[in-house]
Amino acid sequence: MGQTLRVVTLNFWGTEAPLERRIALAVKQLRALAPDVVCLQECRPLNGVSGPTTADRIAEGLGFAAHYAVAVSWDDGVHAKLPAGQEGLAIIARGFLETRVLPLPHRRPADARLLLSAQVATDHEPVWIHTTHLHYRLADGVAREDQVLAIDAAIGELRTDTSPPQILCGDMNATPDSDEMRFLRGLTTLGGRRTHFQDAWLRLHRECVPGDGPAQGITWSSENALTRPLRSLDIDRRIDYVYVTSRKKDGRGTIHACEVALTEREGDDGICASDHYAVMADVQVVPNAP
Repeated sequence: MGQTLRVVTLNFWGTEAPLERRIALAVKQLRALAPDVVCLQECRPLNGVSGPTTADRIAEGLGFAAHYAVAVSWDDGVHAKLPAGQEGLAIIARGFLETRVLPLPHRRPADARLLLSAQVATDHEPVWIHTTHLHYRLADGVAREDQVLAIDAAIGELRTDTSPPQILCGDMNATPDSDEMRFLRGLTTLGGRRTHFQDAWLRLHRECVPGDGPAQGITWSSENALTRPLRSLDIDRRIDYVYVTSRKKDGRGTIHACEVALTEREGDDGICASDHYAVMADVQVVPNAP
């Protein structure tokens, strides 16, 4: 690990088939990216209920460790489409100094949300990494607003004028023009508060144009065949993000690269690792030389 920390965020899409092929494809592409930290959403135990998770398998393939937190579990009959099971978030890294879990507002029987936080070591100072997954329905904007307010408050408790940058990753299920995402960028007020995070993609690229695919930041894409079962949610949207707290005068928090990743297809059926594409960002965590 050098001057920058490479972070990748990916909604891995539970244990949907073909799971083993998807895990292998994710590991292959992540190895090529050589990340320092991977944030995963929609992680599940391999057997659906308990034991090793999809995050554990991906971490093993990378030679890293995984920290998994259960967001929601359900019994038979609770979830309309799934047997008894659980789902959560994970952070994959070489090691962890501290971890925290914050339940987010608007819990539902089979749809509860968390903020999972982990402090990871770097060559300079430890850095807090956060991952989340907000409510998904198109009409869930008010719920997502409450969720980002809770996330901002939690991150703010760890944030000072001199602290290292913090990185927030996740599937936000909201486009950049939504109030909840504009709040994170410091462009609107929610709950009588303002905040400021850098949208890593927007720091380095023009805003996405629907239909232009990964080159324009879209992560929920009609180009990905695995999105077909849920296309009623609107397709060709940028809904997966890497956010970074404000840049410091010493250069920490500068975003040096940000790309859509894990777009590679495999086999005659052209599957991807997930129904979402990933986002990769390189964030400066070491001060500039004096």
